[in-house]
Parts: sequence; C-alpha cells; structure tokens
Amino acid sequence: MTRYPPPIAELLREERLPPLGPGSPNLAARPQLEALRCDASLRAGLWLYHDFLDESHQISQGLPTPTGSFWHGIMHRREPDYGNARYWFRRVGKHPIFDELAQRAAELAGREQLAPAASFLVVQASWNPFDFIDLVEATAAGSTPHEQLCRQIQLLEWRLLFEHAFEETRQ
Repeated sequence: MTRYPPPIAELLREERLPPLGPGSPNLAARPQLEALRCDASLRAGLWLYHDFLDESHQISQGLPTPTGSFWHGIMHRREPDYGNARYWFRRVGKHPIFDELAQRAAELAGREQLAPAASFLVVQASWNPFDFIDLVEATAAGSTPHEQLCRQIQLLEWRLLFEHAFEETRQ
C-alpha cells in the first residue's frame, strides 16, 4: 500500500466498510476532512469514504476527468440514484483500474456461491460498472444475498481508485 502523507494516512487509519447506501457520516472525521489540503480528486474520495456524500458530490461534480466522473458515479450509486450513476459511469469510459478491479473482484466472488445476478463477477475480463450497479440495485431490493460481497467489492473499487488518483497527483 502506498505511504500517504500524514493527514491522508490519518483519515485512512480507521478501517471502514462503507455501506452500499448513503450510510451515516463519520462526524469525528469532519474537522480533518475540512482542514485537508490536497488534490480535489483525493478530497472527493476521502469525503465519500467517510460517508459524506453531499460534500463528495460538491467536489466530484467539478472534476472533468474520468477519475472525477468515477467518484461522481460511486456517489450516485450510493445515494441510491442508479440512473444517474449509470450516466456518470458512461462518462468514465474505460478507466485504467477496470482490469485490476475485475480480476480482484473475481477473486472475492470466487469464494462464494453466486446468485445468477452476480455470476458476471467471475467471468468478466474488464470491469463492467453497469453490471455492478445492477447487482447493487438488486441487492438493495433484496433480490440477491450478496450485500457483504458488494460492500467488499465497493471498498476494493474505492481503494484502487484512490490509489490511482494519488498516483495521478504525483505525475
């Protein structure tokens, strides 16, 4: 794992498994998040990690990049506003983290008995965010038993995207 600067590392010290939905903001992190001075894409991700969807949205909607659109799409998927999430993922295009995300999601999913709605996780060569949105939506509706798996994949997605955003700031 990348060694992040102390203010970022402190915000990541607490291991979180954010819910598929909006969750409850981690109010203890608000002062650190408000004081944080770093790239906007990193701030959008950190606000999202701590379940401050509105604050993340304010930042991500101003980021005209694939990574900014990715944060925006995750935020809308968690609202839940699945149609809007799909819109933002269409703007992402093929993101550089998609292949690794597909591979690692397949490893997680391969440990479980999968419902048909989740079977794409073990056969896709590259990440399909639209299939994942459909799975999250079905899970939220109670149609599949994969909430924990979806949350683990969502965290993996967040970590890979944050790492990518961090590396972008170093170039």
